[in-house]
This record gives sequence, C-alpha cells and structure tokens, in this order.
Amino acid sequence: MKNKLTAMLMAAVMMAPWAAQAEEAHVAPVTDYVKANVATWINDPVIIEAIKAQNAKTAGLSDADIDGLDKTWRAEVDGGDRKMIDEVLNNAASKFLHEKQEASEGVIAEIFVMDAKGLNVGQSDVTSDYWQGDEDKFQKSFGAGKDGFFVDEAEKDESTQALQSQASMTIVDESGAPIGAVTIGINLDAL
Repeated sequence: MKNKLTAMLMAAVMMAPWAAQAEEAHVAPVTDYVKANVATWINDPVIIEAIKAQNAKTAGLSDADIDGLDKTWRAEVDGGDRKMIDEVLNNAASKFLHEKQEASEGVIAEIFVMDAKGLNVGQSDVTSDYWQGDEDKFQKSFGAGKDGFFVDEAEKDESTQALQSQASMTIVDESGAPIGAVTIGINLDAL
C-alpha cells in the first residue's frame, strides 16, 4: 500500500495535467491518519492551556505588532540570537509535540500549534515564520470554525526528498469554542 501510494503521488507531481486528480489520492489516508493518531491527543491539557495562555497574551496585538514578531522570528531563523525561537521550542507544548513526532516513527515530519491569531504556540521543529495566520493551513482550519480540517497538496520536501502533505485542524476548548489550530506535516513515504 505504501509503495503504491508513493508511486501514485510521485506520478501526480511529475505529470502536471493529471496532478490535481492524483494529488487527491493522499487526502483520505492523511485524513484517516490524523483523525486516528492526532485527534486523540491534540486536546491534551498541556496544548489547551498553552493556547489559552497565549491567546490572553496576544489578544490585543495589532497587525503591525504581528508583523514585527514575524520579522524577529525570521531574523532568528536566518542566524544569530534565537531568544524568541528558543522560548517557543523549550516550552511544555513544544516538548509534548516533539514527543508525539518521535512516537510517530517517521510519519509525522513536523507539528506546530497556533493561537487564535495564527501565531506559533508550540512546535516540534523550527518553522520558517512565526505567523501562519495569512496561510491556507490556518485560514482553512481555524478560519472554518470548530470543525475546520484541511489537507494541503502533496509536495516533495527539498531537504528530505520525501513526499509530504500538511493537514491542519481547528483546536477547541472544553466548551467547543475554537481557540487555535494545529498543522501536522505528514511524510507520505512513511504513511
């Protein structure tokens, strides 16, 4: 099954006219994996409390504030001081997500959780930017409400050469109100 799915998805990437049809082949297995293996733990108190705490902290941020935070993050990714990145990578939510990534035996390439503004709360690995709020992964999950779920296109990861897709879903609190979102990078070659 794994080799068949990988071959089909690789063909989709290579054959542009038929790519839209074949790329859709990954959506069902990715959805099934996330619902069976991520939905069971994404509402853990460590995640919910981290999102709530950050939502309280970021509620009053302006667009200019968010842009400034994102610029700081990107500068840290490019080198030098990593104060902001390290603060996020070393928090309890990030440690929890890293453990879940490790336990996936290579299926999960990355996991990151965002607050109600699309800002990183926790992550298993460093993301290229801090603000995800302007991207489909946030807009088509959190932006779609409490049941938001979105599986992105399959793409070949340049650094790992693996075929990957990102699945994103809304995270809700105990009352069912949307408070944030999670994006899970799925290694389709390992699925």
